[in-house]
Parts: sequence; structure tokens; C-alpha cells
Amino acid sequence: MSGRSEVSLPSADAARPRTCPKCGQPAYERGEVWIHGHGVVQRQQRGPVTPGGVAVKREVACRRYRCKACTAVLTVLPEAALARKHFSGAAMALALALWGLCGWSAAQVRALVGGRMQAGGPSRGWRTLARWARQVADGALWASLDSRAQGEPRQVAARVAQALCGLAPPWARAAGLPHQAFAGASHVR
Repeated sequence: MSGRSEVSLPSADAARPRTCPKCGQPAYERGEVWIHGHGVVQRQQRGPVTPGGVAVKREVACRRYRCKACTAVLTVLPEAALARKHFSGAAMALALALWGLCGWSAAQVRALVGGRMQAGGPSRGWRTLARWARQVADGALWASLDSRAQGEPRQVAARVAQALCGLAPPWARAAGLPHQAFAGASHVR
């Protein structure tokens, strides 16, 4: 389960944030650049690249910038990546759809999406699914969805998966709900 990123890295100017999220300084002011390129870092991304694909662990390139005003270092993630998550947003959406909408067991979802297994022991589930559902309910994950569902984690997973299905592009609507959630995840942060 490994590989390199197939996504091309955008130019430093194309990925540069318009303002510093820490201090609000504009990237350009009076002809001067205030948010400078500060290199490229690699981040781990887990999960399948396509809804029916095999789970992989790959490295994705992320641009970094430094604000001259407050010295904050900013990392700009690719569209598929979520802050502080090892799984891609699409893989997380697929997992929540399979668990919440399709009724798969946590162990089945883990086997497909690629969660790490304990060495030498049988799979007893995947607590990460419930944690992701709680983060959605708290507004910490996919906050722009505005789907703060209440209830048990599996119910919350079903609700967020439905919301992500609604964001799927027209070409994905003929596919099953997990495929729609996978495709819809790329349209939300």
C-alpha cells in the first residue's frame, strides 16, 4: 500500500494564499510580496484513489509559504487532502457512506479503505469511523457542509454521506451512493 502522488503541483503563484490566515496580511501589498514561497513538503494520504480501487498509501506534495508580517508558516494542501488527516477526504467519505448508508461493518470498511490493522490480531472494527462522525457532528470536519447531525455515530455518518452525495457531479449520479459520496467529497472543505 504505497505510491507517489499523481497530482501535479501547482505553481507557487497559483497556490499562494491571498491573505495570511494568522494575521490577515495580503499576499501582495503596494507591489511587495508578503507571503513568500517556503518550499514543498510531502504529506501522507491513505485510501483508494477511485471508489472501487485498492487502498494505497501515497505521498502528496504540498506548497509552504511564510508570511513576512507575522512569520507564520502556511501549508497549502491539494484539493483531495484535509488538514491533520492521513486519509483523503474522498476515502473518508467512502468509508462513512459504506458504514452509515450501506450498513457495512466497521471491519469491512477498514479492509476496503485501508485502515491499519493490529499486527497478529483479527480485525475487531474501526473506531476511526465513529471519531470522524463525531468530528462532523461537532463541525470540526467538513464544516462547510453545515450538516451537524445529532444521534449515534452511524446515523451521523449516514447524514454526512447523504450530504456529500448531493454534491456529486452529474456524471457520478448514476453510480451507487458510496461512489457519489466519494465524488462529492472533492467539492467540500
